[in-house]
Amino acid sequence: MFDVSGSIALVTGSSRGIGRALATGLLEAGCTVVLNGRDADRLERTRAELAGVGPGRVVAVPFDVTDPAAVRAGVARVEDEVGPLDVLVNNTGVQSRAPFTEVTDEDWYRLLDTNLTSAFLVGREVARRMVPRGRGRIVNIASLQSEVTRPGITPYAATKGAIKMLTKGMCADLAGSGIGVNAIGPGYFETELTAPLVADEQFSAWVRAHTPAGRWGRVEDLVGALVFLVSPASAFVQGQVLYVDGGMSSVL
Repeated sequence: MFDVSGSIALVTGSSRGIGRALATGLLEAGCTVVLNGRDADRLERTRAELAGVGPGRVVAVPFDVTDPAAVRAGVARVEDEVGPLDVLVNNTGVQSRAPFTEVTDEDWYRLLDTNLTSAFLVGREVARRMVPRGRGRIVNIASLQSEVTRPGITPYAATKGAIKMLTKGMCADLAGSGIGVNAIGPGYFETELTAPLVADEQFSAWVRAHTPAGRWGRVEDLVGALVFLVSPASAFVQGQVLYVDGGMSSVL
């Protein structure tokens, strides 16, 4: 039921952090994985580092997921050069921290474009190809902040709340065509982007105290949830956000 070997998966924002870990997990599960990001050099380094992981191929296809024309061309290239996509993981995302009254217009629109519009654009383009085939799995990366938030991250929380509802809306439109659409909501995870927070002992102590599991998440903790959501085991799971947060959302 959990066999995804032979599937072709596109993972956006996969040159580092959570995206790289998810791509690695899919490779280990037997998928052919297409890495995506805007920095072609960084993406190629990641591809070279992951070559040989699992039986499938790993391919790098850089394009800007916030640009509609680039998305159309990029998805077409993936399907032409690698094959029909079975799996899409919309992972691209950025964070910005500032008090609400000090959020700049530029940061607001940057987070909207990167965290939300990208998932819409890539999801729509891939779905247009999945629908005629009558199959596929789309997993959007939401967040614990799809449900709760903290001071200083209002734009991020707004975009991740919208990802939750985008997932439900995509489910409403696509489930009847045989496409599974769900989301994963990570809690607090150790990544390159959260390194300053991990190093802040006061903040780290807050995370550990409010997480029943008593620790920060490790990126590999997300792989099992992804494999479940893209496998036959989740055939009747639709429009859900699976929170992988060590229990934090259960106690706040």
